[in-house]
Amino acid sequence: MQAISIGHAGILVRTRGITIVCDPWFEPAFFASWFVFPRNDTLPDDVMHDVCNPDFLYVSHLHGDHFDTPFLRDRMNKDTTVILPGFPTREMERTFSRLGFRKFVRTADGTETEIADGVRVAVHVETSITDGPGGDSALVVSDGTSRLVNQNDCRTNDLSALRAHGPVDLHWLQFSGAIWYPMVYEMDETEKKQLCVDKVESQFSRAMRYVESIDATTVVPSAGPPCFLDGDLFGLNMITGDETSIFPDQREFIRRLADAGRPNASLTVPGTSFTVVADPHGGPGVVTVEQPQGAASPAAIFADKAAYLRAYQVDKAGVIAAAKAGWAARRTDLVDTLRTWFEPLMAMAPNVRRGIGTGCLIVADDVSIYLDFPNGKVAAYTGNVPTGSQPYGFRFRIPRDLLESVVAERAVDWSNSLFLSARFSAWREGEYNEHLYNFLKSLSVERMARTESEAATKASGVQSDEADIECGGYLVQRRCPHRNADLAVFGTCRNAAEHSLRIAKRP
Repeated sequence: MQAISIGHAGILVRTRGITIVCDPWFEPAFFASWFVFPRNDTLPDDVMHDVCNPDFLYVSHLHGDHFDTPFLRDRMNKDTTVILPGFPTREMERTFSRLGFRKFVRTADGTETEIADGVRVAVHVETSITDGPGGDSALVVSDGTSRLVNQNDCRTNDLSALRAHGPVDLHWLQFSGAIWYPMVYEMDETEKKQLCVDKVESQFSRAMRYVESIDATTVVPSAGPPCFLDGDLFGLNMITGDETSIFPDQREFIRRLADAGRPNASLTVPGTSFTVVADPHGGPGVVTVEQPQGAASPAAIFADKAAYLRAYQVDKAGVIAAAKAGWAARRTDLVDTLRTWFEPLMAMAPNVRRGIGTGCLIVADDVSIYLDFPNGKVAAYTGNVPTGSQPYGFRFRIPRDLLESVVAERAVDWSNSLFLSARFSAWREGEYNEHLYNFLKSLSVERMARTESEAATKASGVQSDEADIECGGYLVQRRCPHRNADLAVFGTCRNAAEHSLRIAKRP
């Protein structure tokens, strides 16, 4: 088995005479905010031929740094067979079909499927609403003598599931940030910087748990970080480590692994090739690594990361300018459009609205829109004084041209289309509210039906039959209400007063 990095979470797998391409991302994502790092527009011709003409195509989920619509539409051979995760909705299949794909292998969660002679795949699905109602997924590829786990950014709660198919030779996984928090929040800068430090530590700790559980021969840090080439966002790149950012690069996680006694990780850039040589006696395979040379080599990329990013920025300036020019032309009645779109969805989601519990203000330059979740209404914002008739606990400031583009696209997932761009600022009065973001990820009838169903289940107060666990001297429920993660595995407890943990000490 040979596995070649094609950038970010992208992998080209060659085994037993077939090719599988995973998550090919080449065009900038999230309104030209995210670019592939390191750049992958100079891959060798033979690699790009196989990337564009694979036997099988697997895309883990619908986020733009994995599901690259322009690339799939314009460059991918439509005769390839798409391996579909067993998501609870058919949204991904419909999206592929609209792009012209016709051949599909539909999989069941965690179940191996033979796709070619001697080659089996299993797709493990993560269906937390946090990932959007479509969910996320991980792929296991087995060819009889070697095995690859492509976890990308799938946060499966069952640490043993991906290992259950047998010993793993290559484990590709996310380690870096993939969210807008806390950088976009209006808050004290010192507090924001500390939250970034804590977030990076949390990311690394979670990734380490997966590494320890799967215990692969070779670990491949992947699926991040992106880089930010727009001048307004360039500060999100982590270069010295002092930035207010959650995007450390591969080197930092490799150091963490080495410090933990796991020196079996490889620094990976687009073009890095891994070959698994099977042990004839049935033991673990031997993995050899070949790095690209010249300007595409790790040494050239990381010798002066800032200079590398600045040169990349110059090359892509026209792409960013063209994207921004495409946003500016629209001027519509945003209040009326959002009222027509959102109010029917609000009507079908009483438990989601109850979970939000207050209003949300969207400020788009010269227009302010009030989302009245308690009453299920959308209106122009006229001010929260003196009567408090339009109170809000959440506020988003979004450039109007960008919001106009999101609305014109009828983007059903604002997380994927807007928030990950980091081209906005946010404020909230209290704690994180998952119901608000779940609403804004579910802007279609199909998605909202599932989101409301999950909210109704939580609101019903149905108790888990799992026993509470002890964490740092506190008794807490075993499952995290955010992602349903097992806190017996992933949970840590820090100073309650310092971090405002909402848990009660029990005698």
